[in-house]
This record gives sequence, C-alpha cells and structure tokens, in this order.
Amino acid sequence: MTLKSGNLPRFLAAMQCIYAFPTEPSASPWNPPPATAGHRGRYLWTDAFGVLNFLTLHRVTSQPIYLAHAKSLVSAVHSTLGRTRDLSSHLPGASPSNPLGGGLRIGKEDATGPDGDGQYHHYLTLWMFALNRLATVSGDTEYNKHAIFLAQVIHPHFVYNRSSSRPRIYWKMSTDLKTPLVKSEGNLDPVDGLVTFRLLQQTDGQDSTVLSEEIADYERIVESKWKGYTSSDPLDLGMTLWTAHWFANSDTWARGLAFRDFGTILGIKCALASGDSKWTDRADAIIQTWEDAGVVPEPAKENVRGMNAEDDLLPITEVMYAAALIPGVFQMIGD
Repeated sequence: MTLKSGNLPRFLAAMQCIYAFPTEPSASPWNPPPATAGHRGRYLWTDAFGVLNFLTLHRVTSQPIYLAHAKSLVSAVHSTLGRTRDLSSHLPGASPSNPLGGGLRIGKEDATGPDGDGQYHHYLTLWMFALNRLATVSGDTEYNKHAIFLAQVIHPHFVYNRSSSRPRIYWKMSTDLKTPLVKSEGNLDPVDGLVTFRLLQQTDGQDSTVLSEEIADYERIVESKWKGYTSSDPLDLGMTLWTAHWFANSDTWARGLAFRDFGTILGIKCALASGDSKWTDRADAIIQTWEDAGVVPEPAKENVRGMNAEDDLLPITEVMYAAALIPGVFQMIGD
C-alpha cells in the first residue's frame, strides 16, 4: 500500500496525543506516560494498538527510536497489567522472569461490577499479535515465546468443553482467571484465537507444533460457526476483515467472511484496498469525516465532551485512527 502524502503527520499527531514520546534519540529512555483512560493509565487494547503503531512508524521511517518505544510500551504494560491492581504482586502464576504467567488485566477503571476489571480473550489475542509483530520486526524471538506462553496460560481458562466436537469460549474471566464473568462467546473470539495462535506457531518455526492442540480447538469452533457469521457492528466487521486476510489464500472460512469506523477502515485497507483503489477512497472519506468533525487527530476543544470524543474513549480512538491511516504492521504484506 502506498503511503499517502499527509498521512504520516496525522498518524504522529494522534499517537503523540496519547503517548507524548520523543522523536529524536536522547540519553534518557522514554517511559510511557499514563493515558487518560485505563487503570493506572494502562488499557490493554489501546496499548496493543500503540505497540503496533510504533512498529509501523519504525517501518515507515526506518528510525530505531520507534522500535525502542514499542519495547518500552510492552514493558510498561507487563509491569502494570501483569500485576494486581495495587501493583503489590504479580497475577497468580506470574513472576519477574515470567510476567505473563497469569495473563494480563484489561485495565478497567473499576475493580468489580458490570464493567469491572478482568481478562478478555480478544484483548489477550491482540496483545499476542502485538508481541508476535514485535518479534518479527526486531528479530528478537523472545517476544514471540512470551506470546506463546501467554497463549498456553490463558487457553484452558477461556476454552471449555475441549473434548467435544464444538468447544466453547468464555467472553470474560476474572483477573485471577478462576471465574467466568461473562459466559457468552464473543463473535470473533474463535477466529482471533485461530489466526493468532497459528501466527505464533509459524513464527516459532516451520515444523513447530507448540500450539497444535489449542489451534485444533479453534478450528472446530470456527468450522461450526463461520457460515452463520453476521454482524451489524462496523468494528466487528472491520476486525473480521483484518483477521481473515491473514489466511484468505488458504482457508475457506477466511474467504467466506466478508474505534468502530476505524476498525472497519483498518479491515478494508488490509483486505480489500490492494485490489481496488475505490475501497481506499471510501475508507479515506470516512476518516476525513471524523477529521472535519474535530475528533482526530487532535480533538478540538469544543469537541472534548462530544460523542466519540469523551476522555475515556480518546486513547482508543486516537490509536485506532492512526492504524486506519497507516495499517503498516497490521498487514500481511507491508505497504
């Protein structure tokens, strides 16, 4: 995908709005500041996009500083969301040498309640993907090994009835991974798991079978449900397009499957735009609408309390806007 003139400054502006990072090397390492949303300033979905966007910046600019920023953000997430809410200890099963041994908290502001903290399957798979891309870009396979271990840790807590022809997946688990908090299955969780776990295993080596049992669980689920997949949520549709494009050349389900607007745009640019420039034009027109509304890349002051620009949505909106502008490392084939 060709980088359109003007996309990079807007991409940087959106990322700077959340992470306030240096663009030139300095003697002091950059420590990611707390974002305006997320417990102790960290939110797993936002920061996964943040890591991936820093890797995209590294690819586009060839500047090592952005690869260093991605690594710094990974460390900040592991040291915050891999620990209890008071940061006094690691999550059960984790340790200093194994920071992901207990999974990763979502980063919700509230400890309990209907929108309280815990662990989401789809957030964890996105974080695994971010670690996988970091390993691929940096050449440091330890990041992929951490992602594999995270996959092995969380899978038996989220996926149940594994010996049946159709396993099931819990949407949300408690912070300690002991109790299901939402027992229903997310629309995309099986696809997210299948694609991400396959990528982790592929990166581990051509003959690796390290996640073969877990992948088999997801394959049975996806095979049983993909033909009936429907959604009216543009984020859901966009992320489905993005996820499926990784195996669209080999898997029937991937060919069959066809923040919310930006998720759609990300999917369009990854899966459809290479074959027809009209898709890119349509996606960019949606982006332009939100820019004209003063929501991104830097929210207009009069819009700070407006729809889709509330303080708690600002970080996730900005990082997904940046990814929609330049998908970069989200794509199977670079731009």
